[in-house]
Amino acid sequence: MRVDAHQHYWKPERADYGWLTPATGLLYADYLPAHLKPYLRRFGIDKTIVVQAAPTVAETEFMLRLADEDETIAGVVGWLDLESEPDAFLAEFLRLKQHPRFVGIRPMIQNLPTEWILQEQVLQNLRTLVKYDFPIDLQARPRHLGVLIELFERVPGLRAVIDHLAKPEVTLQKLESWRTEITSLARCETVLCKLSGMVPEVLDGVWGVDDYLPYVETIFEVFGTERVMFGSDWPVCLLSATYEDVWKLLELNLPPGLTARDRRLLYGENAARFYGILFS
Repeated sequence: MRVDAHQHYWKPERADYGWLTPATGLLYADYLPAHLKPYLRRFGIDKTIVVQAAPTVAETEFMLRLADEDETIAGVVGWLDLESEPDAFLAEFLRLKQHPRFVGIRPMIQNLPTEWILQEQVLQNLRTLVKYDFPIDLQARPRHLGVLIELFERVPGLRAVIDHLAKPEVTLQKLESWRTEITSLARCETVLCKLSGMVPEVLDGVWGVDDYLPYVETIFEVFGTERVMFGSDWPVCLLSATYEDVWKLLELNLPPGLTARDRRLLYGENAARFYGILFS
């Protein structure tokens, strides 16, 4: 069973995305299961994890309705207000958790102050996730890595996945500081990493396949094959790549000697385990 562990669906007319405006160009359009399915079929992807793109519960409910309608959606990583009062957070969390395809949450930390996630109220609500063994996606950037190391010290047991390798500045080849901090972060055994979102998030961004080799090598070295997962970041990737480009980019940078089991872990089994997905 192959899983694309990170992609998005949206409809701009819903109007709660904030960042999604006509100025975003080709992304300002409907992206729904019917648009992605030809690529899933082509690359043998059976299921996907749909990840939030708006900081609203309403968008989470929209994605869950899509999951009710489409068999390719294995899980929804939604949004909850981590700054809400603990009782309110718990009530909303438990309500959404009744849906079998609600499998994770993601705060949009790339748009928030670096130390936002260390607020005491946020930490208290994250401890609720630990209590229920419920995972979180972290939309980190390099500026967050030191803070996240502290986060996992203060909230032990939090199961998390770092989206997009924490978006290292690949085109500028700013490798060493990122490598040092991502190595420290990987020492927390409850943290995984998505090999996703590697291409530039700018229209017609310039990138080369070989630029990514030291970054992918580092992720496999420090996380190992049991804590990594593939994600396309479709349709955001379309700014500078195609689905095929994203697939080939990872394939051409994979470490030599991966076994068939390693590939099964990368392309599905790790995501299934992390998000608690059951396949029939």
